[in-house]
Amino acid sequence: MASMVPYRSVFGLRPTTSLFDAFDDMMDLASTPLASKAFPIDVEDTGDGYEVKAYLTGVNKDDIDVELNEGRLSISVKVEDKEEDKGKNYLQKEFTSYSATRGVYLKDAACEGLSARYADGILTVTVPKIVEKSNVTKIAID
Repeated sequence: MASMVPYRSVFGLRPTTSLFDAFDDMMDLASTPLASKAFPIDVEDTGDGYEVKAYLTGVNKDDIDVELNEGRLSISVKVEDKEEDKGKNYLQKEFTSYSATRGVYLKDAACEGLSARYADGILTVTVPKIVEKSNVTKIAID
């Protein structure tokens, strides 16, 4: 039976008493720490543009970078652990400095009229679509 108190050795594994415990440890290692640093995004086609939402709970606005380059929208986050660890006796410390980038290709994204807002841990980027102008001019016949 698995212990109720999580135990991790220097190598991140606990002493296993069954095959199920070993499998649980492998799944824990597969999901941390790199995979847990990515943030989820939603992309919605609104008809005349796109609305991209990135869920960035606990991130400061100044740690976020958003750019559109030839149709590729990139959202980058760089968070630094600025807390001094001297004299502290952590039993468990999971917060560390990290960076993550997510991107999505929006084939008909316009470079003008972009906007972004960050509130309650959610970054919302609005990207208008390119309005195709017709180069055809109707000529009246006299």
